[in-house]
Amino acid sequence: MATLFYRLGRASFRHRRLTLVVWVVLLVSFGLGAAKLSGPTSDALSLPGSESWRAMDVLGEKFGTGTTASVKVVFTVPGDATLTGPDEQAAVRATVAELRRLPQVATVDDPYETQTIAPDGRTGYADVSYAVDDHEVTAESRAALLAAGDTARRAGIGVEYSGDVVTEAEEGAAAEAFGLLVAAVVLLITFGSLTAAGLPLLTALIGVAVGLLGIGIASGFLDLTSNTSALATMLGLAVGIDYALFVISRYRHELAADRDATEHPGRDAAEAAGRAVGTAGSAVVFAGLTVVIALTALAVVRIPFLTAMGIAAAGTVAVAVLISLTLLPALLGFAGRRVLPRAQRRRPTGSRIPFGERWARGVVRHRVPALILSVVAAGVAAIPALDLTLALPDAGTAAPESTQRKAYDQLAAGFGAGVNGPLIVVVETAPGAAMAAAEQARRYVAGLDDVVAVTPAAANPTGDTAILQVVPAHGPTSEDTKQLVRAIRAHQPDLGAATGGAALSVTGRAAIDLDVSKQIDDALLPYLAVVVGLAFVLLMLVFRSVLVPIKAAAGFLLSVAASFGALVFVFQQGHFADLLGIAATGPVVSFIPIFLVGILFGLAMDYEMFLVTRAREEYVHGAAPDDAVVAGMRHSARVVTAAALIMVSVFAGFILAEDSVVKSLGFALAFGVAVDALLVRMTIVPAVLSLLGRSAWWLPRWLDRVLPNVDVEGGRLTRRLASAGADGAHLDRRGEQFPDVVGQR
Repeated sequence: MATLFYRLGRASFRHRRLTLVVWVVLLVSFGLGAAKLSGPTSDALSLPGSESWRAMDVLGEKFGTGTTASVKVVFTVPGDATLTGPDEQAAVRATVAELRRLPQVATVDDPYETQTIAPDGRTGYADVSYAVDDHEVTAESRAALLAAGDTARRAGIGVEYSGDVVTEAEEGAAAEAFGLLVAAVVLLITFGSLTAAGLPLLTALIGVAVGLLGIGIASGFLDLTSNTSALATMLGLAVGIDYALFVISRYRHELAADRDATEHPGRDAAEAAGRAVGTAGSAVVFAGLTVVIALTALAVVRIPFLTAMGIAAAGTVAVAVLISLTLLPALLGFAGRRVLPRAQRRRPTGSRIPFGERWARGVVRHRVPALILSVVAAGVAAIPALDLTLALPDAGTAAPESTQRKAYDQLAAGFGAGVNGPLIVVVETAPGAAMAAAEQARRYVAGLDDVVAVTPAAANPTGDTAILQVVPAHGPTSEDTKQLVRAIRAHQPDLGAATGGAALSVTGRAAIDLDVSKQIDDALLPYLAVVVGLAFVLLMLVFRSVLVPIKAAAGFLLSVAASFGALVFVFQQGHFADLLGIAATGPVVSFIPIFLVGILFGLAMDYEMFLVTRAREEYVHGAAPDDAVVAGMRHSARVVTAAALIMVSVFAGFILAEDSVVKSLGFALAFGVAVDALLVRMTIVPAVLSLLGRSAWWLPRWLDRVLPNVDVEGGRLTRRLASAGADGAHLDRRGEQFPDVVGQR
């Protein structure tokens, strides 16, 4: 495989103008496709097969309540005034009349007719239903909705809005800019060359652009959430910069070897590019493959939007890999030796011992204490994860100054927390029997703890389906409300027996929370089995070892546990929330943990691949086990550290986002990558490899014969190139040698 990538890298370098044209045409084609084919995003949650989703389907089929947009307009009065006063009533009714005239609005409830005025008379709300879905509400309609409240405001009445219609798309430019700025500084310090520092940023931005345009095209055919682009940008920037960093670092190493060595005086920049892509590029391919596997395996969860987000992000990672193998070598051809610092272009590198080597020698010398201290540190960071609580995001976790959060708090103060998450009980029977069965269900539900009110049953025209609305005493994310859902669902057998087969189901925010959590819990072990199993096979192929993949998986578990702990510590328990600009804390978003597991696993295997591949390369070339570890760290530690800092900065930049999902995922990934790269891979990995010695590379003979040799470390490539002689010959597509064209630019 290294030979294949060697030829690809060399060909891209030599035919750099053609390669560049191909990528420009590809980018333009994707741009035109996105302009013509892109569609709107949708944050609607779907859980096919779950009770709550089936109940939603029944509501749509029997009562015609689909997924059209809706908003609650919340009215409040200050001081001793009430909404029942004549002036206040006139102002509210005038606002309702204006709301009914708005474009795309279907119906508006009058709070005085629907009795949605709080007992103290100071809070009320009007339900606004649209004739279109959330993503079809135009900017003009949204602006008109917000302006309609001015009539009541002029009368001294406060007006706030609750609903997805008023949720504006956030700007992510600040997040990306922060990450790119830090990445540029780290790259400049690492390479000491503006050209070398700029290439990873350029290729990463091109990769993200292609990925986002591809997502735009896909949105015309698939239901994608608004967070899909943010996740793809986050991962695309991080891995795009890192993969380019590793290839450029190896390219510079090969150029330096060309100046320092006398046995290959004819090796030129094209040869260095081929060798860099053949070795570091092979590691990039397998590292990218682990990330792609981890993301696409989210399909195991069977939640459509998670699957779509995973595949979209995986596509962006795949583009980053392709760019590292083709466009990057072509750009290196244009840059030439300008990727080296000025001093290094004129003379060989010095003999100063790199920090990575000094660190590795210290870890190997004190391997047992280093291993114990590192494991204990990760374990301590993981302790808060024992209190992990999951829920779906709602307006209660929005920024305190947002209109959604104000409306949420005002409704909770006036009507009780349960009004923000009512439950819908659906009763299905034979035609004509729904009302009687629903009345039995209503009496049972009304007698349960934590129930504030149950509305009278309402049946469809054929009388085979009836619904009840249940207002809990607590909010939708409360464990008390979830327990209420379980209690209502537990009544299904009794109701069926008493009514001759009536079916009861529950939906609503808390019910959906329960179903999402159950679906994720049920899928977690199969997901881990798929991801870890496939990655284990890949790592065995790469390292020709059984123990190294086991060690890699164990290190990942430490990293993800520490990341969960930090996430709970900050976003759930609220520590350092003000420092990080987190306006509201609460339960962790339900699907964040499984996303975190998948992404962190892929990224953890990246660093495992880059560090251990270089150590194995030294071992295969004859170094003793400890010497191989030290040599691998000498060549890789600086680059891996820089890559980790870049990835951490890119992820940390998304903490600046307003969206709670993006913010928490960015923080968790930044912390997890820092722990994995700097603690697990830079400390625990060399300590464990040193403890294992030669057995780290042990593979049963029968398995060695069965597994194909992918030659990621480039041992076979090195032997072929060495046998090509000292005259600068290189390999053609058949693996044969022919003279190099020296000096071609």
